[in-house]
Order: sequence, then structure tokens, then C-alpha cells
Amino acid sequence: MSELATPPRPPRRQFRNINLLKDLPTYRLPPAGIVSILHRISGLVMFLLMPFIIWMFDTSISSEISFARFKAAFNSGLGFVPGVFIKLVALALIWAYLHHFIAGLRHLWMDVSHAAVTKEFGKTSALATLVLSIALTVILGAKLFGLY
Repeated sequence: MSELATPPRPPRRQFRNINLLKDLPTYRLPPAGIVSILHRISGLVMFLLMPFIIWMFDTSISSEISFARFKAAFNSGLGFVPGVFIKLVALALIWAYLHHFIAGLRHLWMDVSHAAVTKEFGKTSALATLVLSIALTVILGAKLFGLY
């Protein structure tokens, strides 16, 4: 009877306390985890920039004079705020929207298609989300900064 018994397993490592400075920098987050965290951050960025979005929309469609002021804000700035800073805020908003949208489509696809809930699909779709959002942000940022 004793020969049928399985040998005892070695004891598992125990993690009781996590050292913030020692353990977290060495932790490797998978691409799906990075996309998930960035999805939350992009939603927060869009929420916090809502007054800027409303100002841009209101100024751009009110009249021809306000649209000229809107364009001038991006070129020369608004009072003490330089135009480059406004462009950087708009670029952050562009990234937040693109990443949130593409990651949302990824989540919707995973909800609809049961075959998409695999480790391989999670990794490839997360990498595709990161590459697409960054590539589109670079393209639109180049247009925003007048490179083409």
C-alpha cells in the first residue's frame, strides 16, 4: 500500500511581505496586464481632460472668430500657456482615446468570441493593441505638430 502513495511535494515558497522597492521592479507584468492598466489610465485621462475637450469643442464650432482663436491657441498659446503644452495635452488626449477605443474593441471581441479567451490570443491581442495605439498616436501626433 505504501508503494502506491505519491512522494511528498517540496514545500512551496511563501510570500508573506512584499517589499515595494525590491519586489515590484523585478515583477514582469504580461502584455495583457499592461493593456488592462493602460485602459484604466486612459479612461482616467479622458475623464480628467473633459474640461479641455469641452473647451476645444465649444471654441472650434461657436463662430469663425472663435475658431481662429482656437487655431491660434495651438500655434502661439493662450496667455501664459505655450502652444506646445496645449499640443502635448491634445496628444495625450489622442493617445488616451485611441488606446481606450482599441482596448475596448479587444475586450468586446473577447466577450463575444469564446475561442478568443486563450493565453495566446490574450498576448497577441494585447501586443496588437499596444502597437496600434502607439502607431496611430505617432501618426496623428506628427500631423498635430505639422510634420506633414
